[in-house]
Amino acid sequence: MDSRSLQYFVAVAEELNFARAAERLGISPPPLSRAIRKLEAELGVTLFERTTHQVTRTPAGDVLLSEGRLALDALQAAGRRARRAAERPGLVLAVKADGDAGLLEPILERYASEPGSVPVTVRLCGWQEQPRLLRSGEADAALVHAPYDRTGLDTETLAVEPRLAVLAASHPLAARDRLELADLGLGPDTVDRHIDRTRQGLQDLAQLLAVVALGEAVTLLPASLATRYPRPGVAYRPVPDAPPVVLDLAWPQQSRSTATAALVCAATAVAGAASRAGA
Repeated sequence: MDSRSLQYFVAVAEELNFARAAERLGISPPPLSRAIRKLEAELGVTLFERTTHQVTRTPAGDVLLSEGRLALDALQAAGRRARRAAERPGLVLAVKADGDAGLLEPILERYASEPGSVPVTVRLCGWQEQPRLLRSGEADAALVHAPYDRTGLDTETLAVEPRLAVLAASHPLAARDRLELADLGLGPDTVDRHIDRTRQGLQDLAQLLAVVALGEAVTLLPASLATRYPRPGVAYRPVPDAPPVVLDLAWPQQSRSTATAALVCAATAVAGAASRAGA
């Protein structure tokens, strides 16, 4: 099975229509149909059930679609990494601004001190953009907060920290020393959706805190941000029953880069030292 056969299959599997898939691929339907039948014969399975009115995937087709997308993405990512290596040797580490739990600079310093380290470019990105950058080959590693799509990624947890409620200093709840999720109208299963909603339309932490200070939103943030970014008009309050924030270092499963492996080792060493210091 070559990449072209897989590309043809994915097009049909997504379109569930040979004519539309052929148009998408820029070929005519007959050679596409022949290519799919050849692939089925090669694999010894039926990938599609065909009638005069519709095309549906078989269970084998569902599995190949999932795996095929990953394989094609991996091929494209390999090409991007090769071009990056030729143009600018080194590693790209994706991280959301203020989303590093204070570990980014120590990690970079520790890695730079290792023999054979290569230059690291920090790519600042949007909320939950890191997994896409890893799978597309635009980044070699990423600091990312859970939950996120781990498909095709290996991960190492670097930090687990409590969440704080973030609300206007004038908010009635700000008069209390600590809060519970119920005070915010939330439950453990709704925290992440609530946080996502409060971030919609906002570009960064500064905008989010400005909205909070105006009394237009109440959200939750990692405890490390409270000490790093105090702001007049904003109150931070502990919420002991809120699920903790988990910060991972993620990288592509297929990576065989010794530089990436060294960065992972440096990051885990820094995280371990920070955890022991905070214990």
